[in-house]
Amino acid sequence: MSLLLQPPSAHFHHRRSLLRTALAAPLVPLLGACDTPERKDELVIGGLPVTCNLTLPIACSAKSASLAKGQGAPTAFRYAKYGGWPELKESLMAGRVQAAYMLAPLVMDLTNASIPLKVVSLGHRSGAVIMVRTDSPFRRFADLRGKRVAIPSRFAVDYIFLRKMLAREGMTPDDLTIYEMAPPEMPAALYADAVDAYCTGEPFGSAAQRAGYARPLSMTRDEWPNYICCVLTVRQDLIDQRREVVQDLVNHIQSAGDWLDASPANRTKAANIAASRQFFNQDPKVLQFVMENPADRVTYGDLRMLPAEFDELMHLSLQAKTLKRPALFEQYADESFVKAVSPVPIQL
Repeated sequence: MSLLLQPPSAHFHHRRSLLRTALAAPLVPLLGACDTPERKDELVIGGLPVTCNLTLPIACSAKSASLAKGQGAPTAFRYAKYGGWPELKESLMAGRVQAAYMLAPLVMDLTNASIPLKVVSLGHRSGAVIMVRTDSPFRRFADLRGKRVAIPSRFAVDYIFLRKMLAREGMTPDDLTIYEMAPPEMPAALYADAVDAYCTGEPFGSAAQRAGYARPLSMTRDEWPNYICCVLTVRQDLIDQRREVVQDLVNHIQSAGDWLDASPANRTKAANIAASRQFFNQDPKVLQFVMENPADRVTYGDLRMLPAEFDELMHLSLQAKTLKRPALFEQYADESFVKAVSPVPIQL
């Protein structure tokens, strides 16, 4: 049984009953994927409009800039925006896209089910936050005991971050009332006092913080520095048939990460590029806020694939029951592309 099809646990509640009193409109829209057929001279890579995926728009833009100058390998990269992990997972499994940014535990689960996929690069570091109202009395995580907390999904790595914080305080998920909710709805729910806190990835924490009514209670940058969730995943048949294209993609992703962390000016430029209609279609000021408050809220410069870090995440996923059995690193990961990475120019 896949991660996204298991029955909910008793301490989870769905957003429908919760949001009857909350604001209806999401602050940052998530749109459906672009279903334009892939051409032979391009590789379509699926992703969500979240800052954990920011290296992807930069890699795609840098590749386009190189091709316009007649430089580099001939295959273009095209970003396809998806509104949620279930849709992206189905597209990758069906071959509608051959590469995507995926949740690492989801890839582990799919390869346990003999779906031929491989993680070939990280996409980011850190980037998850636990947000509370600015005027709330909560000053430390333990203050949330008995409170209402929203998460994107019990299968999201954000939930594993929440569980990690619970364990640190000697608490369990039963000490909270946990709601599953789409991240764009979380700021509105907090504003309307429908939840006391929410745990999610950016930019959905920054959207509320920049608006002035929310503040971070806990951040992965402080609590779990080697946190990873979104990983570049490709189909095995792409590796078998077009290995050079996969290597070129990893080269661009890794170089985009280095470029993003090289200077504040690059991060500002990245926010404007990603905010465009071609990519995330979001407010660039919100993305810029993520880049600056603080500058290491999400980082991209260290995209090494370390088996020990994946093993930690795998064991935490087993404890959370989002994985039913262990996954071996060599079954779901292919380090060869990162080990053979050749930097490419990011000229934007």
